[in-house]
Amino acid sequence: MNVDLEQKLTVHEIYKSVQGESTFAGLPCIFVRLTFCDLRCSWCDTEYAFYGGEKKTLSKILGEVKKLDCPLVELTGGEPLLQPGSIALMNALCDAGYQVLLETGGHRDIGPVDPRVVRIMDLKCPDSGMSEKNRAENIPLLNRNDEVKCVIASRRDYEWAREKVLTHDLNHKVRAVLFSAVFGKIHPREIVDWILEDKLDVRFQLQMHKFIWDPKQKGV
Repeated sequence: MNVDLEQKLTVHEIYKSVQGESTFAGLPCIFVRLTFCDLRCSWCDTEYAFYGGEKKTLSKILGEVKKLDCPLVELTGGEPLLQPGSIALMNALCDAGYQVLLETGGHRDIGPVDPRVVRIMDLKCPDSGMSEKNRAENIPLLNRNDEVKCVIASRRDYEWAREKVLTHDLNHKVRAVLFSAVFGKIHPREIVDWILEDKLDVRFQLQMHKFIWDPKQKGV
């Protein structure tokens, strides 16, 4: 695929750590965190990526990723799909042989994303304050290569997420449906109890990195 490697993206940070969420949790991973987000979720833990960053060519980004020497790369943010060049970067990373993950808020069109990319898409629950921003048109675009994440802060959030899973038969549409707790807001055991009571076919996850490092630490 022909990609213009001189186009630029605003990048907040590039670093290597372990993947803290999704079905890839625990694996070494390079994170390319892009700047800017047009959502303001009540529980957001990456507000520092709303602004700032440095403009870098795709060529420079690819060079930095190569130096970190890891086969798994995730684009995250902020919201990566706010910057059109993110599509080209994912194409280039796939062409270079990387396994590529995209962490996206679910309010931007996921259709143009390279089919080789694993799209990890949020469905924003009510307590986020952003549930009306969910892009309903994205749901039919999901496939077995993708994952859907619901971040839960309350019983209301859980019931909303459960309804979406059942209404859209998400268990059979995507690779995994991920339920996670807003860190410090709700005890994970509550969500696990509800899942077991309902015999709901979803995967519960914790944000692994927040148990390894200080939850407020950047670049981990």
